Amino acid sequence: MKQTSAIVLAAGLGKRMNSGLPKPLHCICGRAMILHVLDALLPLELEKVVVVVGHGSRRVIEEVSSLSDSRLKLEFVEQHTPQGTGDAVKVALTCFADAYDSNARDSDILILPGDAPLILPSTLEGLLRMHKEHLSVATLLSMVISDPTGYGRIIRDKHGSVSKIVEEKDASEEEKLLDEVGTSVYVFRQSALAPALRILSPKNAQNEYYLTDVIEVLRNVGYEILAVKAADGREVAGVNDRLQLALAENELRRRINAKHMLNGVTMTDPDHVYIDKTVEIERDVTLLPGVILKGDTYVSSDSVLGPFVKLENCRLGKRTLIEFSSLKDVKLEDDAVVSFEGGFHI
Repeated sequence: MKQTSAIVLAAGLGKRMNSGLPKPLHCICGRAMILHVLDALLPLELEKVVVVVGHGSRRVIEEVSSLSDSRLKLEFVEQHTPQGTGDAVKVALTCFADAYDSNARDSDILILPGDAPLILPSTLEGLLRMHKEHLSVATLLSMVISDPTGYGRIIRDKHGSVSKIVEEKDASEEEKLLDEVGTSVYVFRQSALAPALRILSPKNAQNEYYLTDVIEVLRNVGYEILAVKAADGREVAGVNDRLQLALAENELRRRINAKHMLNGVTMTDPDHVYIDKTVEIERDVTLLPGVILKGDTYVSSDSVLGPFVKLENCRLGKRTLIEFSSLKDVKLEDDAVVSFEGGFHI
């Protein structure tokens, strides 16, 4: 089976975030957005992961290097001038010494954006499995969405095969009516990707090199393009502004709470319990409304937290009872009781 590597595109300016913080570092449930993407890659056992950085590159590299899982074989490359996703991938291929060597061992490259924090490992595994089973040159992840505004439209021929992707700014009024869109997640055979990138042109509405155009380039030379539809569009939706950031956090929080409840944690009102991804909770813990658990917090069994408790970087012993309190960097032994009811007015 071909070896597989990944490229994560995280060089965008993120203008719509309206922030001085680099877009990949905006936090969702206690971790930077890009770290959630990298977490999804870990089970794939990739040969290496190349992260393309741009705006705020030094800060992104420092945080990702220090907080990502050490088992990921990370490399960083900078796109100094933002010229589109096609150019970003071309820059990333400089980390592959054999990218343009026709005699080198062939491999597959998974490409995905750094602003899709809800992507699941199972979805990426399914995409790779389809790609490898069909010996495909290019396989893309698509989704059907009721409001496709802002997304590139998937264009299929009369036989239903993918022929190209058209970015919204370049789409005709008829093409804009299509509801199957690209998710910016692809798998390419390296030997086909590299020469296709050389053919790209910036003659489009944004004067950029679109990675989406690689699909049409490969189709025009006779390759069949596969498309796998995502089961849940929320999973592959990008985060481009603060509203989308909040929606992504809400969905991830729902997943986190569901996981804890299935593992034996009681929540009397899950909609009002906020738990970072980094928090660990033993079974038979009860969380009442208004609980916020952040950072490196550990809650031992048979504890009851809430109402209205905020903990950050705390370690709690068994049978701890805390209500109406905010604690940071605190360690409590078994059977501790903490309450500060007078500090809250409801």
